[in-house]
Amino acid sequence: MLARAADNLYWMARYIERAENMARILDVSYRMSLLPVGVDGQRTLWQPALIIAGADKAFDAKGLPVTPRNVMEHLALDRDFPSSIYSSMAAARENCRAMRVQITTEMWESMNATWLEVRDMTYGKIEAMGPRTFFDWVKERSHLFRGVTYGTMQRDEAFRFVRLGTFLERADSTARLLDVKYHVLLPNPEDVGGALDYYQWGALLRSVSAFRAYRAIYRDVIKPMRVAELLILRADMPRSMSACFAEITEILTALRELYLRDYPSARLAQEMQWRLRYGRIEDIFTQGLHEYLTEFVENVIQLSSGIARDFMLHEHQ
Repeated sequence: MLARAADNLYWMARYIERAENMARILDVSYRMSLLPVGVDGQRTLWQPALIIAGADKAFDAKGLPVTPRNVMEHLALDRDFPSSIYSSMAAARENCRAMRVQITTEMWESMNATWLEVRDMTYGKIEAMGPRTFFDWVKERSHLFRGVTYGTMQRDEAFRFVRLGTFLERADSTARLLDVKYHVLLPNPEDVGGALDYYQWGALLRSVSAFRAYRAIYRDVIKPMRVAELLILRADMPRSMSACFAEITEILTALRELYLRDYPSARLAQEMQWRLRYGRIEDIFTQGLHEYLTEFVENVIQLSSGIARDFMLHEHQ
């Protein structure tokens, strides 16, 4: 496949997944903000959303206070912030438009319809429909596009690059979500196990659609170590880091066999997948969860750069 085509398809999928993940980040912050806290408490609950999205410096440059409205406008609607929902959908649509010959008509129509609504979205409209309704709508449109892709696209190289972009972006987002809750929102010792701690961990599980799965698997109160195990090591959880890298490794292995080349990115992905497959949560907590997740995110960035070198024209952000 031409490098330009692979690049467009891969980043089309990453940007759509990024928009969905941004909606999930905002959703968990919004759920937490519904607790009865003061102005300082609201800042504590919304600041992590900026940190996890890598938007804290860009937001600080605006000189605005950290309020629910300001954070939501920045992460959802800011046209100058490249990872906002608006910018991600705009970039996804542009990549989709460039690949209309390679993708199906249903994929294009789904993406274009989503973009037409995002393009005209304002904070007033979000407020009128309710923030959670808007976040759910973004997630549903992402699900629809993925479903249409899976149901209509030929299982060829193009399909593999679409899936590769989806799972790499998802793995990165899950690691960042987990790290922010554990490290940035780490409660005071007296709050551990309390109502606030329980609600925050529950909101995190809901943000990755894993609350019911946690209950089904562990049948116990929500505990940080088990949440971490679920989202890092459980290969049967669709948004876990382990499940994502099982898919990534399979795709890169297939591409390596197709092109008969030993790509460095495929080797790195396989190493990361092995560590996730055979890892133990006790060892991760001994190392330090924050340190483990920071190293994982750095490896994802390294893998993304390797994929760009091996298959594509250039790197994106």
